[in-house]
Amino acid sequence: MQRTKPPFRADHVGSLLRPAALHEARAKFAKGEIGADALKAIEDREIERVIRKQEEVGLHAITDGEFRRSWWHMDFLWGLDGVEKYVMQSGAAFAGTTTRSEGVQITGTIGMARPHAMVDHFKFVAAHTKRTPKITIPSPSAIYGRVARAPIDKQAYPTMEPFWNDLGQAYRKAVRGFADAGCRYLQLDEVFIAMLCDPKYREQMRARGDDPEKLGPLYADLINTAMSDIPADMTITMHLCRGNYKSTFMGAGGYDAEAEVLFNRCNVHGYFMEYDSERAGGFEPLRMVPKGKVVVLGLVTTKTGALESKDELKRRIDQAAKYVDLDQLALSGQCGFASTEEGNTLTEDEQWAKLRRIVEVADEVWGK
Repeated sequence: MQRTKPPFRADHVGSLLRPAALHEARAKFAKGEIGADALKAIEDREIERVIRKQEEVGLHAITDGEFRRSWWHMDFLWGLDGVEKYVMQSGAAFAGTTTRSEGVQITGTIGMARPHAMVDHFKFVAAHTKRTPKITIPSPSAIYGRVARAPIDKQAYPTMEPFWNDLGQAYRKAVRGFADAGCRYLQLDEVFIAMLCDPKYREQMRARGDDPEKLGPLYADLINTAMSDIPADMTITMHLCRGNYKSTFMGAGGYDAEAEVLFNRCNVHGYFMEYDSERAGGFEPLRMVPKGKVVVLGLVTTKTGALESKDELKRRIDQAAKYVDLDQLALSGQCGFASTEEGNTLTEDEQWAKLRRIVEVADEVWGK
């Protein structure tokens, strides 16, 4: 049967390909050819358009496509007190490429003294749809999990324990700020627990002086703190990703290594799990999913435009249902279509075809 609360049987991770008009406006803004008000007007127009498109293809969770952001994570992190933009020597390494060399540096006490600026992003979506508005923000681990650790001012944090405490409390206030604005569907994008499933990444963590066995539980506890002050009717989901930049990836490895942390330590209500390729391993770890939690199977790749067949998607849903009850499953893309403003290598038409296919298959598997 269909679900009337999130995550929905047909759902999506959140980010969408930026339209040409938005790319052009951002380029003009960067050159000083237009001001912030003109840029916002174009963002507003394009977000209204993309809200209508989501509704037309049959989605019940509606996002702004992350159209006001340049990154899936940096824009949010730069909005925390004590965190500033930092230009690194090089970007993050992906398969065959590197990202832009922007990062974060911790220059003072991390906090959230006022509602995050992205609360207004949520309010705009909520004002323009009668369906369920959804906001996506990075998990707390995003500030720490890169191989090149973010610079932390030693005067602000001579030891790490206060850092973790302040980070968790800042997130608790940020999440509560979204809740107070009416948000009842928030997604935490969690890359670095997923990356801990990659043996190479675990070795990189050891090489920089961290214990990979402790990082997963630490990140889970931060998530639990972040959602410790939410209303009873608010849904928090976690999206797990091994990297998504211009259709490339960072890591590989099945969920087995962190299954205990994910399913039994994290208090989230549902999981968007990357499952579009062999890099994510098999469905066996899903046997550990507790009753009452939902797994949104990311079977539809957002990295290429090739459209998955209904039969193949149904076959894989059946495979997953051997390990967790079908009623605890749903369907989505494996990631967003544009985790950064550059976007993945497919067209907008291909993007919408994939989202429509997700809705069609969900209707056929779980009923309309």
